[in-house]
Amino acid sequence: MRMPKASPASGLIAARAAFQTALRAWYRRHARALPWRESPSVYKTVVSEFMLQQTQVKTVLPYFARWLAALPDFAALAAADESRVLKLWEGLGYYSRARNLHRLARAVAAQPTLPRTPDAWRELPGVGPYTAAAITSIAFGAPAACVDGNVVRILARLTADGTTYRDSATASKAFAPLAGALLPTDHPGDHNQAMMELGATVCFRQKPLCLTCPVRAHCAAAQRGDPEAYPRLAPKVMEQRSVVRVWCERDGRLLLHRAPPGARRFANVHELPTAEQAGLTDAAATRGERLATRRRGITRFQITESIHVAPAPAEKAKPHADLVWVPLADLEAITLSGPHRRWVNEILAARTSA
Repeated sequence: MRMPKASPASGLIAARAAFQTALRAWYRRHARALPWRESPSVYKTVVSEFMLQQTQVKTVLPYFARWLAALPDFAALAAADESRVLKLWEGLGYYSRARNLHRLARAVAAQPTLPRTPDAWRELPGVGPYTAAAITSIAFGAPAACVDGNVVRILARLTADGTTYRDSATASKAFAPLAGALLPTDHPGDHNQAMMELGATVCFRQKPLCLTCPVRAHCAAAQRGDPEAYPRLAPKVMEQRSVVRVWCERDGRLLLHRAPPGARRFANVHELPTAEQAGLTDAAATRGERLATRRRGITRFQITESIHVAPAPAEKAKPHADLVWVPLADLEAITLSGPHRRWVNEILAARTSA
C-alpha cells in the first residue's frame, strides 16, 4: 500500500514504539488463557494454527484438548493412521487441513531438527505465509508479521484506508508491508498474538469496543467515528445451489456415500448420498417423505439441501461405486462430515421419538 508523507500509515509508523508498547501492555493484562499458550511448544502452536484456520477459538477448544490427549507430539501424529486423524478432526470441516497436518508431522518427524524460518516452514504441507509467520514468530522469535483477516481489519481502521480490495487475500498482501513495519524486533510472537487477540476480542467487525481499545489514540477510523466502514472489501457474489439427498435404511443399516481416497476435499469421509449417487433423479427422490431441509454457506455458494426417504437399492445393485451400508450401531465409529453428523443424529432422534 502507498504511504505518502502525511498519510495515517506514515504517522502510525512514526509512532510505532508507542503503538507497540501500548499493545503489548494490554496483551499481557488481557490475553485469554488458551491451552496452546500454556506450557507452549512448537507442536501445540502448529496444531492450534491449523485448527484455527477459518474456525473460531470457541469451536477449536474441545477439539484441541481431544487431539493433544490422543496425539501429544509430532511423532505420535506421524505414526497415526489417517482414519484416526480424520476421526479426531470430525466436525471441524475443511478436512484437507487435517491431512496436511498429518503429512507435515511425517515430514517433520523425518528431519533431524525442526525448521526455524518462515521459508523453511512454507515448504511443508498446508503452510502458507500467515501460518509460517505465526509458527516461527511464536515458537522461534522469527521477525515475521502475521496478516490475517483480524490484522487487516485493525490496520485498515488504524489508517482509515479507503481502498476497496477485491478480497481478503488481496487486502492481506497490500497490508503486509505495514504489518512488517510495525513488528518489533523483540518478542515478535507476542506482538503477532496481541494483534490477533485485539481483532478477536476488541476490534470486532461490527460494534468494535473502541472505548476500551489500547491503541485507540493511534486509530484514524476511531477518530473519524466510522470504524465499521473499514476494511472495504468488494461484496461477495453468492451462487445459489440445491442438493437433493436420500435416506435409505435396510436391516438396521444406513446407506452412505464414502468419498474415494483420492478425493481432494473429503477423502474417506462419509455423507448421505445425493439422489444421483443413489441412482435416482431429483424428481424421483423428492417424491419421498422429506425429513429435513438445511441451508449452509461454503465459500461463494449458498447451498440448500433436502433429505428425503428413498427406497433402498436392490442388495446387489451398485448405483455408485462408493456407496456403503453402515450399521446404525457403527455410525459413531466412522467419520462423517460435520453437517452430516448433525443431520443424521437429528433424523435418528426424531424417528426414535416419533
